[in-house]
Amino acid sequence: MEIPAPIHELDAVMDDGAVIRIRQHGNPAGPRLALSHGNGLAIDGYLPFWQPLCARYELILFDFRNHGRNPLHRFANHNWPNFIRDLEVVHRKIEAELGHKPIAGVFHSLSAVTATMHAHQYGPRFDPLVLFDPPFYPRDGHPLRERHVAGEDGIAERAARRNENFADPEDLARQFRKYFPNWVPGAHELMARATLRYDEASKRWTLACPREFEAHVFRTNRETTAWTALGRIPAAVKLICADPKFGDGPALVGKAISAEAPVEYEYMPDTTHFLQIEKPAECIRAMESFLRARKFID
Repeated sequence: MEIPAPIHELDAVMDDGAVIRIRQHGNPAGPRLALSHGNGLAIDGYLPFWQPLCARYELILFDFRNHGRNPLHRFANHNWPNFIRDLEVVHRKIEAELGHKPIAGVFHSLSAVTATMHAHQYGPRFDPLVLFDPPFYPRDGHPLRERHVAGEDGIAERAARRNENFADPEDLARQFRKYFPNWVPGAHELMARATLRYDEASKRWTLACPREFEAHVFRTNRETTAWTALGRIPAAVKLICADPKFGDGPALVGKAISAEAPVEYEYMPDTTHFLQIEKPAECIRAMESFLRARKFID
């Protein structure tokens, strides 16, 4: 799998100097979708999901600060409030450079939670919102709270112990194949290349998002705003989640919150948190059925 060349590239500079690189792919005459990724990952690694969309849609792809193609910025500024502000700056940059048109948000995990809090603070910049397996922090008093905290803390501990550098991206791809056997063929190598950068000084490949940055995000996912505001944000929302039978935190949270908030909910059978890379065609179908019902597409 090879990442196609973008039609257009632009840099959005955040208030603190962090840079987010935005790429335009697909069909500029089609409906506009903005896509981003989960913690520690990069949107290029989701190619099995977004490449089939290129013929019909204008795709706006970007990585969160300190991820993927973006230059490394300060650890002290790598936090949820800045992620939310970044999303507003990115939206303004897209409109300024590519023109105004309706834009749907298609976000996974980290970016899905951020997009929900962003809509609550700034209004419906991205509407509709398609949120893949968002790990919302359970509201006060919810029985999933303790399980969620334990799960996020456990993932943070593992993230903090990750190998930091590799002789070759294949070394990381081998780890991905071991832990995520259900990804579609070629996705492991693709995600390895997307989440590593070559260090000329050491002649090795290093994590684009350093392990302490990744671990910090998991540890600090403790804001109830996304859960409590989901039913009040001025945007149409669909949750597309992993199979709750596997007991993963976000999948259980998605099912639970759908019983409380007026949002559409669907789960993908036999998938984990990486459902877009395990069953991309099925995820596209679930997304498009919602966009069609909201009259965003024909």
